[in-house]
Amino acid sequence: MNTLYYGDNLKILREYIKDETVDLCYLDPPFNSNRNYNVLFKDESGKEADAQITAFEDTWHWTQSAEETYHELLMQADDVSKMIEAFRGFVGTNQMLAYLVMMTARLVELHRVLKPTGSLYLHCDPTASHYLKILLDTIFGAENFRNEIVWKRKAGRGETNNAAIRFGVSHDVILFFAKSASTTFIRQHRANNQNYIDSKFTHYDAEGRRYRLDNLTSPSYRPNLFYEYKGYKPPANGWAVSLERMKQMDEQHKLF
Repeated sequence: MNTLYYGDNLKILREYIKDETVDLCYLDPPFNSNRNYNVLFKDESGKEADAQITAFEDTWHWTQSAEETYHELLMQADDVSKMIEAFRGFVGTNQMLAYLVMMTARLVELHRVLKPTGSLYLHCDPTASHYLKILLDTIFGAENFRNEIVWKRKAGRGETNNAAIRFGVSHDVILFFAKSASTTFIRQHRANNQNYIDSKFTHYDAEGRRYRLDNLTSPSYRPNLFYEYKGYKPPANGWAVSLERMKQMDEQHKLF
């Protein structure tokens, strides 16, 4: 693609992005957090577009634009339309519904443009993450939910305005959905801390490779982990891992 688009992402998606052409979508939309941000840009004509103002205010209102988008979604007569209609009955016609309506229109388009191997990461916060999770379940299918990633922004602490009524808010949420069962996922790895390696992996095999010894006895009673393994009876509290995991470790050992 190698193109930077300027303007309301809903319009850009509908006019320029073809079906199933995108590998990954990450969006960090305004949160429904009642915080105000400056409008950062105008459209090409110099006019402050309603959608941009709404987005950057980060305080959503039930305007004519929201009403029109709501009815546009209802016209689709699908599961998404049923869900957004149910939200209106449950949440009411208010700022939260305006936020969800505007987000739904964009999430539908993002689902359309993703390849079958693609994935979506939606960055949000706890004020609306539970509603957005339901919307994504409806649009992508609950079976394609992969993770709720908790991103810790700061150490927990009491907040001046709410210190007496709740814990400090210290994290955001990233909802990870796959487009389909064939979505590409590459596991992420990082190197272990050398101090950890030196303190835990204190033994060496004949080839000079490091390993550690560990106790396979479960620290607590777990009835599902009572099984005989290579002629050994289970210890009093059962094994620490499942029989399937025991076999996997055995196969990994054979590789070396």
